[in-house]
Amino acid sequence: MPTIDALAERLKTYLDNHHINVVRRAFYYAEQAHEGQYRQSGEPYITHPLAVANLLADLQLDHQCLAAAMLHDVIEDTGIPKDALSGQFGESIAELVDGVSKLTQIEFKSKAEAQAENFQKMTLAMAKDIRVILVKLADRLHNMRTLGPLKPEKRRRIATETLDIYAPIANRLGIHTMCVELEDLGFQAMFPMRAKYIQEAVRKLRGTHYEIIEEIKHKLESKLKERGLSVRIQGREKHLHSIYQKMKAKRRSFHDIMDVYAFRIITDSVDSCYRTLGVVHGMYKPVPGRFKDYIALPKANGYQSIHTTLFGSHVNIEIQIRTEEMDKVANSGIAAHWVYKSATSDLADNQQMRAQKWVKDLMELRERADDSLEFIEHVKIDLFPDEIYIFTPKGRIMELPGGATPVDFAYAIHTDIGNSTVACRINKHLASLSMPLKSGQTVEIITAPGAKPNPAWLNFVVTGKAKSNIRHYLKQQRQSESRDLGRRLLKKNLQAFGKRLDDISEQHKEKVLKHNQASSFDRLLEEIGLGSRMAYIVARQLVSDGEPTESHDMEYREDDNKPSLMVEGADGQVLNLAHCCKPIPGDPIVGVINRGAGLMIHSETCDKIKKFLHDPEHCIHLTWAKNITDEFSVALRVEVERQRGVIAEIASAVTMADGNIEKINVEEQNARLSVVSLIIKVQGRIHLARVMRRLRHLLAVTSISRVKH
Repeated sequence: MPTIDALAERLKTYLDNHHINVVRRAFYYAEQAHEGQYRQSGEPYITHPLAVANLLADLQLDHQCLAAAMLHDVIEDTGIPKDALSGQFGESIAELVDGVSKLTQIEFKSKAEAQAENFQKMTLAMAKDIRVILVKLADRLHNMRTLGPLKPEKRRRIATETLDIYAPIANRLGIHTMCVELEDLGFQAMFPMRAKYIQEAVRKLRGTHYEIIEEIKHKLESKLKERGLSVRIQGREKHLHSIYQKMKAKRRSFHDIMDVYAFRIITDSVDSCYRTLGVVHGMYKPVPGRFKDYIALPKANGYQSIHTTLFGSHVNIEIQIRTEEMDKVANSGIAAHWVYKSATSDLADNQQMRAQKWVKDLMELRERADDSLEFIEHVKIDLFPDEIYIFTPKGRIMELPGGATPVDFAYAIHTDIGNSTVACRINKHLASLSMPLKSGQTVEIITAPGAKPNPAWLNFVVTGKAKSNIRHYLKQQRQSESRDLGRRLLKKNLQAFGKRLDDISEQHKEKVLKHNQASSFDRLLEEIGLGSRMAYIVARQLVSDGEPTESHDMEYREDDNKPSLMVEGADGQVLNLAHCCKPIPGDPIVGVINRGAGLMIHSETCDKIKKFLHDPEHCIHLTWAKNITDEFSVALRVEVERQRGVIAEIASAVTMADGNIEKINVEEQNARLSVVSLIIKVQGRIHLARVMRRLRHLLAVTSISRVKH
């Protein structure tokens, strides 16, 4: 069992005595606070904080972080307030302890939400001080190592959370050693039998392949020494979770996955890395498409290395080449050159900057997301990136997850650019906004003032930032549209009572708001626009003298001389054209209120709304605005004599009348006649009449009619 004296001895290698004493004091304080508390295994509780501090000492973290590790459960488990810690150990350590405590202090309705909320709390804590997450990761790692005494369901729940959230964060922060152990322990807890089988198979295989591995290693060492290169070569072990994931993803057997020998070559400089690459490619032929240079283009978590796969004798050899410093970063990630230490190398700055940028992006996602589950969906997308590297026209490199599109790229540059995107060029050629991007492409985004996100983008964007920003914009637009429609509906209904909105006193408006339990008048208007409240009931409440009620006997006058509600265009988010009758400008129209979805516009002759026509609760008479430039879909049924080229004639006639064919379908009726079903885009009834006149002039056309279902 580790002791505080053993830890203090280890800390002497990189901390001074004053800082080591702070860690000692934190240990004794925690020991006293947790006195009488025991873990499930029966050990005194203090063994857990001490083990967490030891894990952080492996990463050579500063004294504040180690003291916080000792005290991380004190606020939560012993009731000692944050102020007491602040008085004893200073504000920084107290803030760290409080940050770790907050991650698990909240109650949840469901497990999925619990996980999501935990993650949100974590990101908020990380934004203040990223050391909080390092303490939390060490805490989780020790808990995973000591899962044994817990019940199977609890073990599985903790393991799932570890694999879904904590291991990917360790990976994102570049702490490879911690990530690998969290993954393996999580896998063993989730699937103990599968883990046991793979572990046994690996042990057997290692014994049979030992001689071959030593032979390849000896050849590499001899050749590199011959070229004057000073290197250290390690055999690389594949870990259990990684083997299992590859077997599952590639649908291959254990022996197919393991039929590869892996080595890591560690050199003294970047120049030596590339010279080493030249030597190994001279010894063995490289496998095409399996070379990756993460030194020139580092991963998002700061990882740098050259990866290559070679054809050996009957087997493939995987090689990683990196410097000592890169190896340290690969294993310890952001902790390798912690900002609180004196390291000032470019690699350290780069690592810190990347981690802080990721935290900033998480905070932005948190603000945009409507709820915790939507947030976790966005974050999990960004936690598992298969990165691609895209160039801006000025040569700047942007990192994006695999499958990202030009819209993702636009939002990665800036939210405003994403929102106003209209087109793009890939390698100087116009391309579709939904096209998946590939590494090395140069992408130029074309924007236009007044452009806005298209809801269809949600079907193909892959980054959390793009998804959350599009959803946020559409939500704002829907609120604005519903508020505007609600105001127009309320004004029209007040007009029928002989009143205007300006005539209603602020005091009476407040009474109506209170009665309807609405937070503001704008919110009340939004609910009217979405159909969640009836405009005529709210109007009645506003014009009544006494307390507002749901039913009030007042005279409601529909006056034909008063203007009805005006429709200014095609589909919006709360003003939609019915698909059954497909109304177009010029048709007499009415609006039917759909609860929670706004107003559906129907033709007055539509069979579906006959029962609502004289019901002011559900139906509103509408008129079309003048000068509408939108296009509207219309269905036509055209009977034609069967003859060669008739479809081409119909298409030509529609085009000559400035119409646009959306869909065409030919149904055979008999030997002499055929029926052609058309869906065309027109600007209104006058335009439709012009199209139909053109079609009637065709000799083959025997009849033509507009279809209203």
